[in-house]
Amino acid sequence: MKDQLEALRLQIAKDIGSAETLEVLDELEIKYLGRKGELTAILKGLATVSAEDRPVLGALANEVKQAGMDLLERRRNELSSSKFAALADTERADMTEPGKRPVEGHLHLVTQTIREITDIFEKIGFYRTRYPEIDWDWYAFESLNMPPDHPARDDWETFFMDAVSSDAKKQGRMVLTPHTSNGQAHELERHEFPVRMLGIGKCYRRQSDATHAPMFHQFEGLYVDEGVNLSHLRGILDYFAEQFFGKGRVSRIRPHHFRFTEPSFEVDISCGICGATGVVNGQKCKICKQGWLEIGGAGMVHPNVLMASGVDPKKYSGLAFGWGIERVAMMKEGTQLDDIRILYQNDVRFLKQF
Repeated sequence: MKDQLEALRLQIAKDIGSAETLEVLDELEIKYLGRKGELTAILKGLATVSAEDRPVLGALANEVKQAGMDLLERRRNELSSSKFAALADTERADMTEPGKRPVEGHLHLVTQTIREITDIFEKIGFYRTRYPEIDWDWYAFESLNMPPDHPARDDWETFFMDAVSSDAKKQGRMVLTPHTSNGQAHELERHEFPVRMLGIGKCYRRQSDATHAPMFHQFEGLYVDEGVNLSHLRGILDYFAEQFFGKGRVSRIRPHHFRFTEPSFEVDISCGICGATGVVNGQKCKICKQGWLEIGGAGMVHPNVLMASGVDPKKYSGLAFGWGIERVAMMKEGTQLDDIRILYQNDVRFLKQF
């Protein structure tokens, strides 16, 4: 057995010395010194050796193993040094060469639109506010002159929650706000005039199709002061149309009915393709069909809305307007969106266009 161990020592040294790669060294370690290697196989014969010779042979086996481990480590260091030295010659890096810039993201189209709208209205004295997106029925409906049987207060139209306020004034269920108009009552309760509020937030409705989503954004404009009249509303709407949609664009209003404004109007903007004529090259305009595009609603604040927040309608009057952020983004020239839901599908190929 002693001769076997000495022969194994020489063979290990020879094979390790001739190894040219780190992978070969790993194979040699397993072959000779592994749990099922040749050294282990020789040591199985210790059972047939006399008791006097076992300690001597055991010590010799340890020497062979340690010598092999030392040779493996030394050879690994030599091969690693050679490998990195070769890399220095074959893979030189030019530190003066410009690197590759990482991919950078950008603001979502909805966020861009919100910031643009905010900037437009700040220039004429409106200040940005944001009120709860989970609110009480009183703020979302009752304070806005909506009776209990109003269609919007139906469970099939609005997301109600199983929570009831202990405040007698705000009795009713908790609701995911279907519009940003709940901010009107919150702002008017402060009784700080003039009010030039621009409320922007998320809204929730049970709707989902090409022009509606269960969650969307709205902006709410509210101007309340002494002497506010319809001419102020017309001026604000024309100002927004030109600033947001482009020079030469104007607005128009059509009679409508909203519970929280009186009189109430639907708001249209002139089509930028046909110039509000409804005709392009002798053909009906494919975008607007009639020269105008509907964007939202507006009107003079209903006296009941003012009184609900403790404001004297004989002293103060106001105007309100608002519509969807996604809607005006879809209508802006160059956007060309035909389905509002694509805004929230997180398709990078689509989002990076804006």
